[in-house]
Amino acid sequence: MKNILVTGGAGFIGSAFVRRAVQKYPNYRIVVLDKLTYAGNMDNLLPVQNAPNYRFERGDITHRETVERVLQAHQIDAIVNFAAESHVDRSILDPDAFINTDVVGVYTLLDTARQLGIQRLHHVSTDEVYGSIEQGFFREGDPLLPNSPYAASKAGGEMMLRAYQVTYGMHTTVTRGSNTFGPYQYPEKVVPFFITEALEDHPLPMYGDGMQVRDWLYVDDHCDAIDTVLHQGAPGTIYNIGGEHEMHNIDMTRFMLKTLGKPESLIHYVADRPGHDLRYALTNDKIRAELGWTPQHSFERAMEATVRWYQQNEWWWRKIKTGEYLDYYKRQYAARLAEA
Repeated sequence: MKNILVTGGAGFIGSAFVRRAVQKYPNYRIVVLDKLTYAGNMDNLLPVQNAPNYRFERGDITHRETVERVLQAHQIDAIVNFAAESHVDRSILDPDAFINTDVVGVYTLLDTARQLGIQRLHHVSTDEVYGSIEQGFFREGDPLLPNSPYAASKAGGEMMLRAYQVTYGMHTTVTRGSNTFGPYQYPEKVVPFFITEALEDHPLPMYGDGMQVRDWLYVDDHCDAIDTVLHQGAPGTIYNIGGEHEMHNIDMTRFMLKTLGKPESLIHYVADRPGHDLRYALTNDKIRAELGWTPQHSFERAMEATVRWYQQNEWWWRKIKTGEYLDYYKRQYAARLAEA
């Protein structure tokens, strides 16, 4: 691999992967293809904008002509697909965009790559394809039982990868990551949302009783795992990527508030969202045994670093929390907070 296309590379995890790859692999050409929807942000790529081995292309992965042009122009020999609609709440409000990007987009990448003779494609998925688990941990061979339109769309994309690996012999791999957090995350997701709201002493809408359990994974660890699978993963193989740190949402929020020096009175319990999964939990046994990867960052230090980043980079998030963001916020939380 010398010329890698990173789709969705202006998003949260995608841009973190790009910043890492540009520095780690100076002999690779890293090409970003991003539609620049509301969550795509060129500010995320400022640290690499002048790097000689970085290129940016604006485009939609569902547009075959665009994908074909970019693959040929840059002589791409591997694709890492981060491009996705990724927020459960938005998938409940508007499922169409999720099916289009997360299923049709994946098919378009696969089929265009196949026709051009590009064999290597890695797909970034989510632990949410498994559904909820009360006890124990999900393993890669467990059934997929998605409970939201977002999770279902990601599962659909995975099935397309399996079909193209089995039918056409493409070298596809999948990683299913747990809840990821860190700098540059669009502030609709709970960690940056709560941090930036708390910085302004706004109420934090906590779904239900806050006892939902999530496994928290720092973005640098997530990108390290994806990089490892890209270079060492066996064809047709799926790998879980867990942070190995489970917490109730309420406990995560309390830790964040303590780090900020803000009172717990900012927490407002609101009506739960439909189909809210109670617990996600993954085992890393496979990727640890086969590829030697384990997370390197403790939750406490990673969360502290994340909080400090949002404190020190108001220039990045304040201009985001306007316009479309405020419209979404009102649709999603205004009535809930009023009732609370």
